Amino acid sequence: MRRWILSLVLFIVSAAAIIVGWVAWELRTPYYGSSNAETFVEIPRGAALSVIAELLTKAGVLHARIPFLLNVRWSNSARHLQAGEYRFTSPATPEQIVQRLIRGDVFYISITIPEGLTAHETIEHVARTGLGNLNELENALQRTDWIGDLDPGARSLEGYLFPETYRFSHKVTSEETLKAMVDQFKARFAKLKEAHPIRKDWRVSQIVILASIVEKEVKIPQERPLVASVLINRLERGMSLACDPTIIYALKLAGNYDGNIRKADLEIDSPYNTYIHAGFPPGPIANPGEDSLKAVLEPQKTDFLYFVSRNDGTHQFSKDFQSHLNAVAKFQKPLAIHRGRVRVKNDE
Repeated sequence: MRRWILSLVLFIVSAAAIIVGWVAWELRTPYYGSSNAETFVEIPRGAALSVIAELLTKAGVLHARIPFLLNVRWSNSARHLQAGEYRFTSPATPEQIVQRLIRGDVFYISITIPEGLTAHETIEHVARTGLGNLNELENALQRTDWIGDLDPGARSLEGYLFPETYRFSHKVTSEETLKAMVDQFKARFAKLKEAHPIRKDWRVSQIVILASIVEKEVKIPQERPLVASVLINRLERGMSLACDPTIIYALKLAGNYDGNIRKADLEIDSPYNTYIHAGFPPGPIANPGEDSLKAVLEPQKTDFLYFVSRNDGTHQFSKDFQSHLNAVAKFQKPLAIHRGRVRVKNDE
């Protein structure tokens, strides 16, 4: 009987030693068993530890569940594991995987949308990043129902793709990408309206149109409220906006823009030609950032009606046409007068 008990004890001790050794080996040995060069594992929010271990094992990230479970239990870190999508590309130990989940080292594709891009330039940038198919993105630009509450007459999402840095899952669709930008516009614009209420006689679309022009005209941030004041002053006096960026936009729509504006371009037959059509163009000409939107909602109070580039990124502002002529003579040569506005000749 004693010999039998001794044999049993020795067996148990040996088995325990083997198990401990196996666990220790597994904890120290990096593993990656997926047949793919990269594999993604989505950890659901609130998932049980056993579920997380099973997902990682099935994906080929863990060789076995038990060492991972024991590591989490020993370190008392179960409640610190974070949900999200994780990307694995190389062997790692269970402990290293646990640390990644604790850090919340989730995978995402980051993309920054600069201020002032047109809608088509934006989707081209998105497609180059790999976050959507260009044809699908083109179709998504027509989802004006997303902004129907802001701009019922919108022809596309132009102006409403908010410039920002975004983080997306690798599984994001083309529509989801643009919808995130529209949602961000709505959220940021709602906060701006709270601090700077819209004039009763203005529509949201008009704010966005002017902000898009400000975005394209201004390089120095502090000049945005000044340029906004010029545009608003001209509208209130029944003057044409006469803005080069709207001509450029018209040329881009026609596929004729080569980086220059020529004298003949000022006669282009387009509703976006603000030299020959008074009032607002039919829609935004780019996607404005928060500062340009704010500048239109709260423009500087001035009597300025004109501005001309000083060729250093700033502008000279004038209250009357003669002062504007003098500023142009000082900062811009050769000159051409067209429809009461002086501009630099780009072509003779």
